[in-house]
Amino acid sequence: MLAVAAGAAVSAASAGSVMDVAGTHSAEAGDIALLANGEAAPATGTPDAPSSSTSATPSLPEPVVVSAFDSTAENAQSAMLYAGTEINTQREIAEEQARRPKVALPAEGTFTSGFGMRWGAMHAGIDIANANGTPILAATDGVVIDSGPAQGFGNWIRIMSDDGTMTVYGHMESLDVREGERVYAGQKIAGMGNMGFSTGSHLHFEVLLDGSQHVDPVIWLAQHGIYLAGAGSVEGSTSSPFGS
Repeated sequence: MLAVAAGAAVSAASAGSVMDVAGTHSAEAGDIALLANGEAAPATGTPDAPSSSTSATPSLPEPVVVSAFDSTAENAQSAMLYAGTEINTQREIAEEQARRPKVALPAEGTFTSGFGMRWGAMHAGIDIANANGTPILAATDGVVIDSGPAQGFGNWIRIMSDDGTMTVYGHMESLDVREGERVYAGQKIAGMGNMGFSTGSHLHFEVLLDGSQHVDPVIWLAQHGIYLAGAGSVEGSTSSPFGS
């Protein structure tokens, strides 16, 4: 009897398992049939977990940069440096001006005619001959008051120096300076030529004290320590083309 009961229990359990499997297969078959008919299959599986919303992290303020320098002190230091640089610049300019000649020989060449009466007329300057284009230099510092054509000279340049002395340059082929320009002793202002009433390439050079009184340029140059070769011996002259 016990054996029969045990067998019956096993048979019942087996039958239950078979029914569970059959039920599962039946449910799957039903889902397939619904999908085939275009109907949605019932949802299976575990329900979705509730979504958890995270709170936004608050933004931090931008960092504030604080200057480690005192702008007032920095500006004062910059002003002092600028002032020192300006003083040095002015000193260098003054030293350069002190080294420059105050008077310069207006041109290199051969002395061909002096100051005085010539051919029955007054020759108010001196002539220095050389090749066309030979540099002509300002004899003094000053301001150009004329630069261009002039009767008899072809071209001329007149320079008024700071002490009122006027120097005149004539017959130039080319002009390098303009009216109103500031020039310095020894600066090239023109190229020698044969313009105007001239018999060959040369410079005609005049000196007028106070802008009106003609004087002998040879003597005037000698008074400033400049000797013009071929112009004769003048007391106090030297052989340097640049004077004091």
